[in-house]
Amino acid sequence: MMKSVAILGLVLSMLCLGLNSTNAQQKRILSYDKLKTYVNYFNSIDTETVKNYVTNDHAYEWLVKNIPLFECPDSAIQKIYYYRWWTFRKHLKQTPDGFIFTEFITPVSFTGVYNSSSSALGHQVYEGRWLHDPQYINQYINFWLYADPKQKKPHGHAFSSWIDDAVYNYYLVNLNKSFVQQNIQALNLDYNQWESEKQLPSKLFWQFDVRDAMEESISGGRKVKNIRPTINSYMYGNAIALSKMAALAGIDSLQTKYAQKAGELKKLVQDSLWNDAASFFEVRKPDGHFADAREELGFIPWYFNLPDDAPTYAKQWNELTDAKGFNAPWGITTAERRHPLFRTHGTGHGCEWDGAVWPFATTQTLKGLASLLTNYQNRGNMTAAVFYVNIHRYALSHIKRGVPYLGEYQDEKTGYWLKGDNPRSSYYNHSGFCDLVISDLVGLKPRADNILEVYPLIPENQWQWFALDNVLYHGHTISIVWDKTGTKYHKGKGLMIFSDGKMISRDTQLRHTLIKLSV
Repeated sequence: MMKSVAILGLVLSMLCLGLNSTNAQQKRILSYDKLKTYVNYFNSIDTETVKNYVTNDHAYEWLVKNIPLFECPDSAIQKIYYYRWWTFRKHLKQTPDGFIFTEFITPVSFTGVYNSSSSALGHQVYEGRWLHDPQYINQYINFWLYADPKQKKPHGHAFSSWIDDAVYNYYLVNLNKSFVQQNIQALNLDYNQWESEKQLPSKLFWQFDVRDAMEESISGGRKVKNIRPTINSYMYGNAIALSKMAALAGIDSLQTKYAQKAGELKKLVQDSLWNDAASFFEVRKPDGHFADAREELGFIPWYFNLPDDAPTYAKQWNELTDAKGFNAPWGITTAERRHPLFRTHGTGHGCEWDGAVWPFATTQTLKGLASLLTNYQNRGNMTAAVFYVNIHRYALSHIKRGVPYLGEYQDEKTGYWLKGDNPRSSYYNHSGFCDLVISDLVGLKPRADNILEVYPLIPENQWQWFALDNVLYHGHTISIVWDKTGTKYHKGKGLMIFSDGKMISRDTQLRHTLIKLSV
C-alpha cells in the first residue's frame, strides 16, 4: 500500500512538473531555438582562453534561466542582442566578496581586487537589471559599496560613476524596496565622498579626463582639473536617484537634501557648461574658458533628463547627424569631425577619445537620444529614424575579421579596432546594448508604479513584426509583440502586450502605450 502511494505521489509530482513546464511555455511567445543556435555559433568561434563563473559549455543553460528573448527582422540587431548577453556572462566572476562583473576579460594592472573596475559600472547595472536572477547585480552593487572600500587601494572612485542612478533604475525593474532601504545610507556616504573629493566652491564638479574613462581627449588631460559635463551630469542623476530612494526609505531629510542638490546642479550645468556660441554643452577649463571643442560627452546631460525642454538646447542634437559633426561611416565619433585636433592623438597607442568611435560613449549618446525622444517636446531634427539608424549601425560595428567581436574603440571610417589583437580588448565589457534594445528600441520604460509603459522607437513601417519575450518585470513575465498582419505569431494584428501569458493590451498601431498591471 505504502509503495503504491509513493508511486502515485511520484506520478502526481511528474504531472505537476509537466504542467508547470507547459504553463511556462504558454507564457512565452518565442522558443529558445534561436538562442541555442546563436550560443552554439558563438561558442564555435571562441577560443575561451579565460573561463569565469559561466563557461561556454554552460552558457546556454545560464542564459535560458536569465535573459529576455528577442527577435526582429533586423538580423544585425537580433544577432548582437544575443552576442552581447553571451559576452556579458563571460565577465561574471564569483569572488570571496560575492559576484562581480569585470570590464577586462584578462587581468589588467590598473584594476582593483579580482580585476574589478568601476568605469563602466553604470552600464553594467543597466544591462544586468534585466537578468532574472537578482543575486548577480545585488552582489555586484554590494561589492562596490562595502567590499571595495575595505581594500588597501579602493577603486570605486578611480572613475566617475552614476551608481546611484543605476541602482534606482535597477529598482524600477524589480521593485525590491528592501534592497534600496539596506543600501541608501552607503549610497549617501558615497555621494558625500564625491563631494569632498571633486566638488569646487562653485558646487560644480571637476574631473581629469582619464578618471572619466575618456583620456587623451581634445578638451582634457590626465592632470587637468576641468569642469566636465560628464561627472556633473552623473552627480545630477545620482542626486535625483538618491532623492527618490530616500522617499522609498522614508527618510525625509535625505529626500529634501538631494532634491535641492539636483536643482542646484541642473541650474549650474546649464548656466556654466552651455556654450551658447557653439550651441553645445562643453568642458570648461580651470581658467574659466570653454575648451572650444564639441565632444560626444556633451550629449550626456540628456541621459539623466537634465536640460530644460527648450529649443535652445535641443538644437545641439542636430550635430549628431552632421557629417562635419559626429556622423561618421562607422558610428558616432567622440569629437566633432570638423575640429582641427580631431584624431591627432595617435592610433591605438593609448585610449584616444579625440574622435574615434567608443561603444561606451555610443551607449550614453543613444540613451540620451532615447530620453530626448520620449521625454521632451523640443527634439531638434531628431526622430525615431535617427535612433534606429544609429543602433543598427552600432550593431553592425560588432565585427572583426568577419565574425562578431566587441572591443574598446574603432576607427570611424574603417571600423578597425584600434587595440588590434590586444587580449584586454576582447569582449570588452565597457558599454551596453541589450538594455538599449529592451528599454529604448522596443521601449519598455521601467516605472515605480503599476503602469506598464511601452514607448517604441521603431520607425513606422520599418518592421512588420518583432517580439520581446520572457521579460521579468515587477514580478510578472512580460511579452511585447508587434505583428502588423497577424501572420507571424498568430495572436492577432498589431501591438500586443502580455502579462503572465494573458493579453492585457492590443493596439493596431505601434505607438506609446500605457496599461495597468495587476498587483
